[in-house]
Amino acid sequence: MLNQRNSIHIEEAEIITHQPFAGKQFYLQVKSPQIATLATPGSFVQLRCAASLPLRRPLSIMKTHPDGGTVDFIYKVVGKGTQLLSQQNTGSTLSLLGPIGQPFTLDPKFSLPLLIGGGVGIPPMVFLSDQLRKQSKHYNPLVIMGSEVPFPFTPAPSQYIVPGLPDGVIAAMPLLEDWGITSRLTTLQGYPGCFEGYVTDLAKTWLDNLTSEQQQKVAIFACGPHPMLAAVNNLAKAYQLPIQISLEEFMACGVGGCAGCTVPIQTPQGLAMKRVCVDGPVFNGHDVVFS
Repeated sequence: MLNQRNSIHIEEAEIITHQPFAGKQFYLQVKSPQIATLATPGSFVQLRCAASLPLRRPLSIMKTHPDGGTVDFIYKVVGKGTQLLSQQNTGSTLSLLGPIGQPFTLDPKFSLPLLIGGGVGIPPMVFLSDQLRKQSKHYNPLVIMGSEVPFPFTPAPSQYIVPGLPDGVIAAMPLLEDWGITSRLTTLQGYPGCFEGYVTDLAKTWLDNLTSEQQQKVAIFACGPHPMLAAVNNLAKAYQLPIQISLEEFMACGVGGCAGCTVPIQTPQGLAMKRVCVDGPVFNGHDVVFS
């Protein structure tokens, strides 16, 4: 486990950009030099949404800009805390505690990473994609994103062909296109260019079109709601693929003190309750026990 004590900082972060999207979603960029320098894919922060609400809320990091000292997030309004956060204006400050958590880890022998993000699980996949593009000589990833509300970006037709996918499944995330990373979008809402179905349906279609040699180079990385993660985990088991998943849980302290975010994890010593905040949020998916 990382030395959390030496790597977590409190920063008063100025809001640089705060942009709303459909579906009560927001893009947030803040000035936070220490967190921007130290965060890695899978990291999150505990953020104070408003002075009137002392209990912090966890937000996954979508991207960092170490040179400019800024950190990007996408979040969705789901309760009182994020509702208050959505009312914060550019120029105001937010108290951030972070970066927190165990990151995703890459292995060059798995040169075909499959990244799967659903809803608010999309940001960690973007952060991981940023790391992969910086190591493009080792990796050729595919990113699949699913949402049942409009995506927090304007989808664009992909310039990259993915063999075996249904005709017309061309919608992609423009940022990933700019990075040279192939992505596809899924939904059950009939959005143009998107695959009509679940992320696992599209992932299975892609896997079935790989050779057995190619399948041996695939590792899965995923973040999203628990039902989606359980389904992706089952997919990894069916194809005997390694999988890392980032769990999202309600948290109080966020630094391991309260043990309010524990989940059952299978260990060599048997079943154990592990804290998502500091033992995770990234776990070996095959070890997670989904109820």
